[in-house]
Amino acid sequence: MPMKSTHIPVRVAIIGAGAVSDYHHVPALQLDPRAEVAAVCDADAALVEKRKSDWGVALGSTDAIEICTSPAVDAVIIATPNDTHRPIAIAAAQAGKHVLCEKPLGLDAAEVKAMLDASRAGKVVHMTAFTYRFAPAMVYLRHLLKSGALGTPRHFRSQRFTDWPETSWGWRQYKERAGAGDLYDLTIHRIDFALDLMGPLSRICGSIARFAPRDRTVDGAPCRPSDVDDWSALIGEFESGATGVWEGTTLAKGYKRNGFGHDWAEVNGSEGTAVYRLHEPNSILLGRTGGDLDVVPAPREYLKPASSPRDPDLGEPATVFRYDIVWEFISAIVEGRDAVPSFLDGLRAQIVADATMESHAKRVWVDIPRAD
Repeated sequence: MPMKSTHIPVRVAIIGAGAVSDYHHVPALQLDPRAEVAAVCDADAALVEKRKSDWGVALGSTDAIEICTSPAVDAVIIATPNDTHRPIAIAAAQAGKHVLCEKPLGLDAAEVKAMLDASRAGKVVHMTAFTYRFAPAMVYLRHLLKSGALGTPRHFRSQRFTDWPETSWGWRQYKERAGAGDLYDLTIHRIDFALDLMGPLSRICGSIARFAPRDRTVDGAPCRPSDVDDWSALIGEFESGATGVWEGTTLAKGYKRNGFGHDWAEVNGSEGTAVYRLHEPNSILLGRTGGDLDVVPAPREYLKPASSPRDPDLGEPATVFRYDIVWEFISAIVEGRDAVPSFLDGLRAQIVADATMESHAKRVWVDIPRAD
């Protein structure tokens, strides 16, 4: 069990000062009276100086390990390229710092297991940034499923379609830095949905593909072509006997949806169907035999964590729920409990994602081992 924080407000370092931190993590910390942004770290020295000014932070560095070991820091949020997650997270855990890390946690399940082991050994809170679990629609869907309102779950189904430019993704388009493309960046969230809602998978078969070369930058300059997937799909069998189907792509023309793309996840149960949609995160679609899928607003108590000061009536709904993951992280630190979703959840999803690539390479079904 993690130790309770002895310092309030919890002093949080942002490691990786790009858009995700600026749009989501820092506003969430600024909303939470129990936390403060205490330090900023990025490989770009100019960006460090900018964020120190933007965020009102005195401590800044380009050295992540220096930040992880600083006595002025209680916890870190890691939003750096995927290949850097493992060494930073392990250094933080060994220094007694609580860790929230963007997904995927590592380049493969072995890296993620090392992060989990270090965090357990350090008795620190560890959390995977599976942000969409906190969408009110998903929280309410989960409640309906777990309460038995949908009956026995039979099928899980998800689609994540985005209409991204076919220019360079930077580090994200190279396997040695990202591990994989759409599969690790987008579909892994939906794998986590399924495991949380439906329980463990027993076996899967999957496929990945690459269509866009991404051999030009936004400015038209040539660059090394992508070597990761921009489409992924899998079929799974759950230990319960239920089935699952997932598909994701970054090349779905016309699926812009104000920048949020098409994100659909549904559960078909013996008594009803419920659907989550990212672009309408405060309502679900709900249907029963003989009827249609109708829009049902999430009850107010599902729009945010009960104790959070966030006003659910303010801001873009598909953006502001993302602040709640930081609220959960700080709550777990203050209360001395495990955070949800943890590194164990990140490991379970990573095992399935790795199995998808193995299945594609071997053209076979792959058994999914339990992780605990």
